[in-house]
Amino acid sequence: MVERDMVERDTLVSIIMPSWNTAKYISESIQSVLDQTHQNWELIIVDDCSNDETEKVVSHFKDSRIKFFKNSDNLGAALTRNKALRKAKGRWIAFLDSDDLWYPSKLEKQLEFMKNNGYSFTYHNFEKIDESSQSLRVMVSGPAIVTRKMMYNYGYPGCLTFMYDADKMGLIQIKDIKKNNDYAILLQLCKKYDCYLLNESLASYRIRKKSISHDKISKKLRSHYDLFHICDEQPPLKSLWFAVFNMYYGVLKKVRYEKQF
Repeated sequence: MVERDMVERDTLVSIIMPSWNTAKYISESIQSVLDQTHQNWELIIVDDCSNDETEKVVSHFKDSRIKFFKNSDNLGAALTRNKALRKAKGRWIAFLDSDDLWYPSKLEKQLEFMKNNGYSFTYHNFEKIDESSQSLRVMVSGPAIVTRKMMYNYGYPGCLTFMYDADKMGLIQIKDIKKNNDYAILLQLCKKYDCYLLNESLASYRIRKKSISHDKISKKLRSHYDLFHICDEQPPLKSLWFAVFNMYYGVLKKVRYEKQF
């Protein structure tokens, strides 16, 4: 029995899904998990005090692998992710925001890629979609290998694309910042292992007009400064340097790695 549990955990993927007022989209996101060809997963949804019908929508799914938790107070995305990570039981950790989508073979192909190559940290390409789930015909990729230095230049792996081996990385917890909390996770992971690209599109990232990830340049600069100064504990001048470089590499990424199709 113990040996069987160990074998099952060896392929168990814990999927981290924070939610806040995404009743309109979360059903489609959950269904994309249910449709996975790799079925040994647990979906950990932690709701951050939504005031829409998110909880009602989730309750319609009757699958014991879907585990729903609701914060008693609004904690913000960073602490909500931390809570979900503490509840994860799988060897493999993946992330899916409650408005994004995975292709059915995402987990199977990424796990196979990692196991066959002995990788502990990987990501893959993704496509952009609009609020109605229609393709915007933009494919986003990245470097074949993202080293620690490159990750500080820019957070190439999209949140819905990266997966890591928790046995190698340990429990990841980040400080309380409003934005870039997925990038804060990447900065911790890259200090231990490089991140390798599975050069195939396996997910869809939703572009929303009111998304927290869509801000003006001044706000983005400030949020990146906070990322490096508060989360990564870099000195003020170095944090500003990293933040400015991040904006520059963000422009380069669009030129090099975002393609119309």
